[in-house]
Amino acid sequence: MTRALDWNVQGRDWPNREASRFVDVRGLRWHVQVTGAGPPLVLLHGTGAATHSWRDVAPLLARTHQVVALDLPGHGFTATPRSNNDFTLPNVARAVGELLKTLDVSPTALVGHSAGAAIAVRMALDRVCSPSAIVGINAALLPFPGPLGPLAPLLARTLFYNPFSLGLFAYRAEQRNAISDLMRSTGSTLDERGLDFYERLFRSRDHLKATVALMAHWDLETLRRDLPRLASSLTLIVGARDRAVPPTAADSVARLAQHARIVLAPGLGHLAHEEAPAVVVDMILAALHHV
Repeated sequence: MTRALDWNVQGRDWPNREASRFVDVRGLRWHVQVTGAGPPLVLLHGTGAATHSWRDVAPLLARTHQVVALDLPGHGFTATPRSNNDFTLPNVARAVGELLKTLDVSPTALVGHSAGAAIAVRMALDRVCSPSAIVGINAALLPFPGPLGPLAPLLARTLFYNPFSLGLFAYRAEQRNAISDLMRSTGSTLDERGLDFYERLFRSRDHLKATVALMAHWDLETLRRDLPRLASSLTLIVGARDRAVPPTAADSVARLAQHARIVLAPGLGHLAHEEAPAVVVDMILAALHHV
């Protein structure tokens, strides 16, 4: 188990490493990857992931767009914020916006996976930026379903303030097949290379703590209330085999957002963009052309 990830150790062969840079904004050091040329497009990974999640997607999109991918606060190789309050959805959205201003990037579109889609929507709602289009891949935009749904943030906070639990999870990540079992539980099957990157991340206590912090400090109920105000077009790419975010959730979102449409990805799970990057890129580009 490690504390923080080391760019020269865990990042030695990081996907698209040649596009990486480190940017300081208001005391927080961000890991960012910038590739391609054209209309600016920002990629926002989900909770527990990092820029590696876009390893095969970013180069394909970079053929027609300037692509900016980043590690969220505390995730991957971006530093951990000093205050727990920095993990709330509005504050993460605001921090990403400040990073983009520093990079002098005004995105025409935002692409978010799972919780990354919630950040994208919050950025548009709070006018952090003004994207004409948002694409959510298995977007986590609504409170957790089921009778235990309201307890999810409380459970996450319990883990957040229990170092023993985080250490146990990091230890478990070192066991053979643990990460592949975790990925399969989302409805996705990754190759060995993809699994290796997640294993590196989940062995880091800092990365794990940030993962749980996002879940512990987010308010998706407010996001649901605000969805009818979303002016950007919203395309929801839904993996038919997703076990993390119920595919039916997209129907509820589409009823709330004014300009929402659903695109089904048959045979793909929660990590659809890692399972079939070319297929998902075609869906993203089609969504952007639809605007």
